[in-house]
Amino acid sequence: MKKFLPIALFSAVLATTVLIAPQASAVIKTKVGVAYDIGGPGDKSFNDLAAAGLLRAKKNYGFNSKEVSATLGTESERETRLQYLVSQGFNPVIAVGYRYATAVKKIASENPNIAFGIVDDATVDLLNVASLVFATNESAYLAGVSAALATVTSKIGYIGAATVPPYDASEAGFIAGVKATNSKASVTVKYLTKLPDFNGYNDPTESKAIAKAMIANKVDVIFSAADGSGAGTFAAASGKAVWTIGSDSDQFSMATDSQKKNMLTSTIKRVDVAVYDFIRTCVQGSSVNDVLDAQAGIYGRLYTLALGGVELSTSGGNITKYKSQISAVKNAIISGKVTVPVDGSTK
Repeated sequence: MKKFLPIALFSAVLATTVLIAPQASAVIKTKVGVAYDIGGPGDKSFNDLAAAGLLRAKKNYGFNSKEVSATLGTESERETRLQYLVSQGFNPVIAVGYRYATAVKKIASENPNIAFGIVDDATVDLLNVASLVFATNESAYLAGVSAALATVTSKIGYIGAATVPPYDASEAGFIAGVKATNSKASVTVKYLTKLPDFNGYNDPTESKAIAKAMIANKVDVIFSAADGSGAGTFAAASGKAVWTIGSDSDQFSMATDSQKKNMLTSTIKRVDVAVYDFIRTCVQGSSVNDVLDAQAGIYGRLYTLALGGVELSTSGGNITKYKSQISAVKNAIISGKVTVPVDGSTK
């Protein structure tokens, strides 16, 4: 799920190595509530990763939990599900997906003694909310390096879900990675919808049409940073001399056997790590003070390459030949030798 991340968040939280839980009353008998986004566990993507983090924490700490999933995807439904978890005594409560941001802000402000966590590229400026965000620009940069190494035509495509003003962090990172690796390569950028229309996150038909048009124009690597819409891109490339790149999770597992032959890699958000870390710190009863971004009023953690919060998939082995180059760039980002933009400065 692609979002523009505030630059202040990057500067303030980038060096943070310890996640601190939100300010809320200490939980004596922890009961963890999780509200999933549409699709819930079993989506082979974002929700599944969150469920894996919950399961790992449960095995280690032995608490009770309750999981609920959005079905309609409306704002009122999200609020209702969060309020239900609160009313049943769950604390902390974890919301999976940035679309919960408005609902979390409302319910958390009404329940200041409950610790909330929101997982994805969304921030909520309340003292009892931890915003667990991901440096998608960094993994997208590595995807751009991969695309630039794999392209034959030097024509590369980027399909985003919904335009996010002023820039999409993944788009910015991807283009920067391409240009740093092959200055002659061009990147065609298309978005499926404009916010507040979220249909672009699950519109494989439109994604397929856009991918077909790109392929007809000799684009031979396409990064589909559009969640479920990626299925359309994978279908369009199947059987052709075109590489695809998935996003958010290892989308190799979602592809058909024929589509897997075209899959170069996927950018991955380690949502499981973020969920586990948040629960662990809540169980240990820490406070949030030392990760306050004084400018943006944000608490939480930015999951970077250095923290293992984002990465590239190696499933299928199609990216293996570029392993050494990608590793060198990854190390340069972690060491600070390469600065990855989060805005449109690379255009």
